[in-house]
Amino acid sequence: MKKIISLALICATTSLMALDGEHAYLYKDPRIMGMGGANVAVGGYSTSVFSNPAGLASIKKEHGFVFDLLGLGVSVSEKTTEFIKDMGDVDTSSSNPNATNDMIDVLKKYSGEHFHMGVDNYSAISKNSDLFAWSVGLLAAADINYKVHANGGSSFLETSSRTYGGVLLGAAKSYSTDIGRLDVGVGLKFIKQISFEGGLTINDLLASDDIATRLEDKYKKESTGFGGDIGATLFPFAESSLHPAVGISILNIGSMGMDDNYGRQPMTLNIGMSISPEVPVLESFTLAVDYVDMLNANKVRFYDINGNVDADLDESDMKKRLRLGANLGVLDSTYLSLALSGGIYQGAYTAGIDLEFLLFKLNVATYQEEVGTGTASNPDRRYMAKLGIGW
Repeated sequence: MKKIISLALICATTSLMALDGEHAYLYKDPRIMGMGGANVAVGGYSTSVFSNPAGLASIKKEHGFVFDLLGLGVSVSEKTTEFIKDMGDVDTSSSNPNATNDMIDVLKKYSGEHFHMGVDNYSAISKNSDLFAWSVGLLAAADINYKVHANGGSSFLETSSRTYGGVLLGAAKSYSTDIGRLDVGVGLKFIKQISFEGGLTINDLLASDDIATRLEDKYKKESTGFGGDIGATLFPFAESSLHPAVGISILNIGSMGMDDNYGRQPMTLNIGMSISPEVPVLESFTLAVDYVDMLNANKVRFYDINGNVDADLDESDMKKRLRLGANLGVLDSTYLSLALSGGIYQGAYTAGIDLEFLLFKLNVATYQEEVGTGTASNPDRRYMAKLGIGW
């Protein structure tokens, strides 16, 4: 209670404004986001290294080497294209005497709204053999986030943006125990990033050089980091038709070396449960629930009225940590497979479609990111798609 009262007083006296309420991440797989982001106890993909490396042991052995190549993914907020168009329509030339007022009008139109754009590629080679499962992946990504403020005389545009990439290694092994199969996994990652974080004033937005140049001059920061991951998944009651599983993971062990910048990766403790009952009309059916960041390691970053980083405050919103999802395998043949998914992520619905035809894979999903806090909701509906080649 004291922390909430203190925060309210700080905001009232110094006009602090929050942008970075989004939980830290490196990669969001549309196949997983479509089912509410729940994967700690599910696994089965090369991208399981981002939630629980033990999930690599659930890759189907009969698939042999699994190649996920050239998977170009994009994500965008609901109103981003409209916002970019309106900003671009403002005549910022010196011949327009109303340029400042025109820009303020656009900011007022979108005041308080959050916008996201992202592009990524995660290519990996994986294999689950009789000895152990492994995966080697290369990540390249960028995301741009804007939040508009236009209250009184403090009109400006905040941004948290980054370009980043690196190498991720994962391995997992299955053990037979008295209480069921136990998968244990480990992961290692090296990430390098360039981040931009702060505010752009009206003068910045009206400058003769472009916004990217202004961001680089004012806020560019470079950082690198190493991290480790461990995880386990237990499959008790082997004879049960529900095929239950319980998973736990600890991600980003050790310092990633990026704590002071946007894109920081705190160490998180995550748990999950799933069941996979056999349904006669479906090829597969999975229900899953996750609770991530159990120790509340993620923070909310606040900025002063000039857009400069002011403070990182604790955030413990349970709704932002709970994930529920379902995946329905409709068709699974040699040349064509189709799966549908849905779920609840941070209190809002998700949906996805996963289609594979010959060597081509198409994954589309929608989810809603809560970039505010439990006491100040700021939902950001996003749409994502990934097209790649794999076998």
